[in-house]
Amino acid sequence: MAQIIEPRVLKGFRDALPKAESERRRLFNAVEAVFISFGFAPIDTPCLEYAEILFGKGGGETEKQVYRFNDHGGRDVALRFDLTVPFARFMAEHLDELALPFKRYHIAKVWRGENTQRGRYREFYQCDFDSVGSDCPMADFEILSLMLASLRVLGIGGFKIRLSHRGLFNRFLEAQALSSASVEVLRLVDKLAKIGAEEVEKQLSELVGSEKAKKVLDFIHPEVDYLATLDKMTALAGSSAGDTERLRALHALMEESGTSAFFVLDPSITRGLDYYTGLVFETFLDDLPGIGSVCSGGRYDDLASLYTKQKIPGVGASIGMDRLLAALETLSDSGSQSASASVLVLRDPEIESALPFKTAQSLREEGIACEVYTDKKKAGQQFAYAEKKGIGLALMAAAQGSFSLKTIATRESRDFPSLAEAVDAIRAILAKKPL
Repeated sequence: MAQIIEPRVLKGFRDALPKAESERRRLFNAVEAVFISFGFAPIDTPCLEYAEILFGKGGGETEKQVYRFNDHGGRDVALRFDLTVPFARFMAEHLDELALPFKRYHIAKVWRGENTQRGRYREFYQCDFDSVGSDCPMADFEILSLMLASLRVLGIGGFKIRLSHRGLFNRFLEAQALSSASVEVLRLVDKLAKIGAEEVEKQLSELVGSEKAKKVLDFIHPEVDYLATLDKMTALAGSSAGDTERLRALHALMEESGTSAFFVLDPSITRGLDYYTGLVFETFLDDLPGIGSVCSGGRYDDLASLYTKQKIPGVGASIGMDRLLAALETLSDSGSQSASASVLVLRDPEIESALPFKTAQSLREEGIACEVYTDKKKAGQQFAYAEKKGIGLALMAAAQGSFSLKTIATRESRDFPSLAEAVDAIRAILAKKPL
């Protein structure tokens, strides 16, 4: 007998059971409907890219996490670690075919060989949406508005979108004669939520000295409200400029649209990737701040310059769907399934007949999702199957044209002389189900 191979998956990778995958697809469908309502179009790019494409400006720490190898043709390739860098390559390659500003969304898997933790895996989905070809407050605000609409439709409860401006932070660092250490300073500040202010100050002091470390910590500390914080940032940077005016314009748009309560100006938001040049933002859940940002992004006006001489300004965001799912999941049996159908159409185990399939087709034509039980099992076993899958109703068709509808949880049955009457009853029952 051949040796049995132990079934297992790599660390940081997961199988998706029906319950988890159904919930993920529900979230995907919800946000996709929002993207389409904003006029954003879907695209796709390859999982594998030439390594030089991804590493052009990936950021030091991220580069260490990329899955990179030589393929069978000896080419240096890597799995994409996000959807933004491939999108920059996509824009440079297809620029002549697209109308600007080009607004896209892309929901797909990415890979990073990083340490695993709750809501963070080595293979995970990103959900990106970007607008490229325009650099103005309205373009930035559209992305912020789309973030807000997407998070609202997902029903995740309280959250705050925290934003800042990399250009303003860089002007502050220049005023402190810290430009040469800007990359290291920004990356340390980006770790504030993970390692705490005390550790950030310690590492900053080792990098730039204790006096300047305190000035950096003062700069990144938010004041009582958006405008007070902006006034302090402007003063510490030396003067008003395009970056501060952009933040003021965004605040005015938030106030006028009635959405300002969802946004916080937070100078500690820097984003770890090097390609961000202007506005940056991250989103934290009020009840689960420790899970990290569930939606982040920013403006990356120079990213496409790696692949084309034409300047293509862009701004975009990414929703971390797996992290959101980890935040939303409730205590349940991880092995249980989630129903993809509302009705199980039963079969007579003694008869091979197409009648269950004809019944199911009629239900689907009425917009009712249903599944046919195909095995020759007794009624009790068919009911048990429905229970395990979370299907609440079972329908049996009789040869003479009558129908029996059973509520699985109570085993109560009702008989109907026609399918139309059974359909009405099914709709009435489903309409009472909690969302």
